[in-house]
Amino acid sequence: MTQRRPLGLTTISAALLVGAFCAGPLLAAGNYPITPEQRQTAQQVAQTGVPVSELAANAPDTYVVKAGDTLWAISGVFLKSPWRWPELWGMNTDQVRNPHLIYPGQVLMLVKTDGRARLQFGRDVSGATGGGDSTKLSPRVRSTSLADGSIAPIPQHLIEPFLNEAVVLNTNELETAPRIVSAQENRVWMARGDIAYARGNFVPNQTEYRVFREPHPLRDPVTKELLGFEAPYVGTADVTRPGGGTGRDEVPTTLTVTLVRQEVQSGDRLAPVPPRDYKSYVPHAPAQPVDGRIVSVYGDAITAGQNQIVVLNRGARDGMERGHVLALWHAGRVVRDTTTSKREDIRLPDERHGVLFVFQVFDRVSYALILSVQEPVVAGDRFTQP
Repeated sequence: MTQRRPLGLTTISAALLVGAFCAGPLLAAGNYPITPEQRQTAQQVAQTGVPVSELAANAPDTYVVKAGDTLWAISGVFLKSPWRWPELWGMNTDQVRNPHLIYPGQVLMLVKTDGRARLQFGRDVSGATGGGDSTKLSPRVRSTSLADGSIAPIPQHLIEPFLNEAVVLNTNELETAPRIVSAQENRVWMARGDIAYARGNFVPNQTEYRVFREPHPLRDPVTKELLGFEAPYVGTADVTRPGGGTGRDEVPTTLTVTLVRQEVQSGDRLAPVPPRDYKSYVPHAPAQPVDGRIVSVYGDAITAGQNQIVVLNRGARDGMERGHVLALWHAGRVVRDTTTSKREDIRLPDERHGVLFVFQVFDRVSYALILSVQEPVVAGDRFTQP
C-alpha cells in the first residue's frame, strides 16, 4: 500500500509563506506544534461552526486537496481571511484532528446549516474517504489554482535573502568593524571572484563575512525618532589568507568576494555571517491593535509594489512578531466640498488597499513583504491590524 504524504500546512519556514517548498517527502507534523490559542479557537469554532457571513464570496461546496496545497491557501478558498486557519480546522475537529495532516486526494465538503458552516470529508471517486487521486466530484468542485481568489504563495527567493541580509543596528556598530581598504591591482570596484584586502579585528577562525555599505539612519516618519541604522547589504567574502602584525609590519587580511548584490568598494565594512535562521512560525493577526507607518522602501526605490520589501516603524518593543499579517491603508485625498457656500477642504477616509507580511523583527523596526497592493506604497503610508 502506498503511503500518503502529509502536506506542510501552517508554517513559514523562514523562506516561504505557503506552498510545498521542498522536494521529496514533505515535513512531518511534529515540526509544527499547534499553539494553545490556535487549539482553543478551533475548539470554540467546532462547537458552532463559522458564520456564513465569514465565508469567501465564491467558496465552493467541495474542494479536492492537491499536492502543493496549504492550509493558508485553502483558508483563502473558504474564508475571507486566510490567516484564520484555526477556524477552518475547527469547523470539523472530529475528522481533522491535526491540521498538519491533510492529504492530497482528500475531499473537503462545505456544509451550511442555520447560518453556520462546517467542513466535512467527502469521498473520492475510488470510494475511499479522504484519499486517492480524485480530481473532481461534482460540477461544483473547484480544483483550479488556489492562487485564484486567495493570497498567493510567496516564492522562496523573495524573502530568504533578507533573513540575514536586512540588518538594523541600534547604534552604528559597523564603525569599528573590519573594513576593506584595497582591491587587487588598484581596482575601484570588486565583483565576484575578485581579491580584496581588509584591516581590522577579525573573529578568530571565522572565514565567512557579510559586506555592508555605510549604515544610514532610519527615522520615524511621524515622530522623527531615530529607530536604528540600516546597513545596506553588498555581498559576501571569504577570508583566504589571515593578516597579522602591527604598524608598518601589518599585513592586511586577504579575502575573495564570493557573492555580490552590488559591487564591493574600499570602505565597505565586514561582519561575520550568522547561522541561517529557519525558525518556523504561523501567519496570524496581531493580538492587539496596531497603528504604524512605513519608514522606507528597502533599496533605492521611492515607491513599492507587490512582492517588494518595506521597513515598518514598529518592532519587538511594540509587540510585533514574525508572521504578523497587517493591512495597508492609502491616505484619503483632500478635496474641496463645492456643494456648500463655504467651499471647505475636507479629507476623504483612508482606504484599505493591501496586505503586509512581517518576516523579520528588530527592536524598533520590522521588515515586511507586500503580499498584495492596489496602489504604489510610499514612506509614510499607514498600516494596521487586518
